[in-house]
Amino acid sequence: MPEICHFYGIVITMYMPDHNPPHFHVRYNEYRATIDIQTGRVTGQMPRRALHLVFEWLDQHKDELMMNWERMENGETLVKISPLD
Repeated sequence: MPEICHFYGIVITMYMPDHNPPHFHVRYNEYRATIDIQTGRVTGQMPRRALHLVFEWLDQHKDELMMNWERMENGETLVKISPLD
């Protein structure tokens, strides 16, 4: 499971290969969640503060996340994404 970003103890990953809809996985301490890139739908649990940071990061990097999803579907190596500004 390639790590594509890490900030404030939050780890963002994408599994290769994975199922639709396009999403990413988040780990923060003992918490785990999956977030839909397009809708922001959260599956799993995450503290409110950490989730707020993840959504802020998602807003900044949605296009890059979709490009990584396409790379993953094509069997290409994922590209690291900058942490939260």
